[in-house]
Amino acid sequence: MGRGKIEIKRIENPNSRQVTFSKRRSGLLKKAHELSVLCDAEVAVIVFSKSGKLFEFSSTGMKKTLSRYGNHQSSSASKAEEDCAEVDLLKDELSKLQEKHLQLQGKGLNILTFKELHNLEQQLYHALITVRERKERLLTNQLEESRLKEQRAELENETLRRQVQELRSFLPSFTHYVPSYIKCFAKDPKNAVINHGCLDDSECSLQKTNSDTTLQLGLPGEAHDRRKKEVDRESPSSDSVTTNTTRETAQRISLV
Repeated sequence: MGRGKIEIKRIENPNSRQVTFSKRRSGLLKKAHELSVLCDAEVAVIVFSKSGKLFEFSSTGMKKTLSRYGNHQSSSASKAEEDCAEVDLLKDELSKLQEKHLQLQGKGLNILTFKELHNLEQQLYHALITVRERKERLLTNQLEESRLKEQRAELENETLRRQVQELRSFLPSFTHYVPSYIKCFAKDPKNAVINHGCLDDSECSLQKTNSDTTLQLGLPGEAHDRRKKEVDRESPSSDSVTTNTTRETAQRISLV
């Protein structure tokens, strides 16, 4: 069973304080020796008691360890000074760059002399020339790309045009073909759309020759109209019979 944790604070009882000091001092020096042996480390411990009594331990000699410690401290201090000096230089350089950047923007020019202003003008002039050259180069590249795209488009269009012409050469021509069932009525407004389809007399003659075929197919045509007229002649309507009867009656009355 382990011991409980002890609160770390000053022991008020002098006797207990002295006993604790002796025990812990011996344990500290023992641990320092073990550390130097096990880890091959250079260890030095210096302890002063309340009364001013010195207790020390050193694995390689106290003076040697203290001298090494002093050299290390001085080198650390010099390194810290060098780091501070480098930081100061970087800060100065940063401030100069910021000031130069403002001057390139046309700000903070009151502190510049005539020669410095002339140098700044020359610098801006050369920078402007470089920017213009870069801009012209980009525009030239864009124009060249546009020209190449246009040439490619023209080649593609020409290829498509040739393909269309080849396809048209393989297809038969239907320019002068008109179906036989289309009627040509020049005076009938109801058939205005059909009349536009009859372009010449040859098409109408074509319809006349194929009228029988049109009648057999049950399609409207001139033969169908002729057949209807013949039927009407053979079987007169009731209105025509009534009209003829009325006329005969009137003639008989006039004779009486």
